[in-house]
Amino acid sequence: MKLHELQPAPGSTHVRKRKGRGIGSGNGKTAGKGHKGQNARSGGGVRPGFEGGQNPLFRRLPKRGFTNIHRKEFAIINLDDLNRFAEGTEVTPETLLESGVVKNAKDGIKVLGNGELQVKLTVKAHKFSQSAVEKIQAAGGKSEVI
Repeated sequence: MKLHELQPAPGSTHVRKRKGRGIGSGNGKTAGKGHKGQNARSGGGVRPGFEGGQNPLFRRLPKRGFTNIHRKEFAIINLDDLNRFAEGTEVTPETLLESGVVKNAKDGIKVLGNGELQVKLTVKAHKFSQSAVEKIQAAGGKSEVI
């Protein structure tokens, strides 16, 4: 293959439409905008959600729910994710962040019992599910609530 033989993959390039360039182009005169009116003007058109002055849908529907300012959002990990640690390691939120298991600790870490734990670990976290505690103890490890 030579440099002059290179060409883009089929369908990856498109020919640009040259609007308003004569009647023969099929896009001359009004350049595909129709005749007059708001959408034919420069900067014309309406904002998203505008319904011509009628009360818009988002204002017709009732408000619902609220945001609890005291809500705590926990970063979730499963027991499967803990198998990467060596036998007898003390797993803390700091070690989880360093190893990349958790990217953002948020308000704490909750350990869920999804999967099987094959190594004996001491796991320190803010919350544990009941099944996670049982599986950690079955593997010979300990779970400590911080």
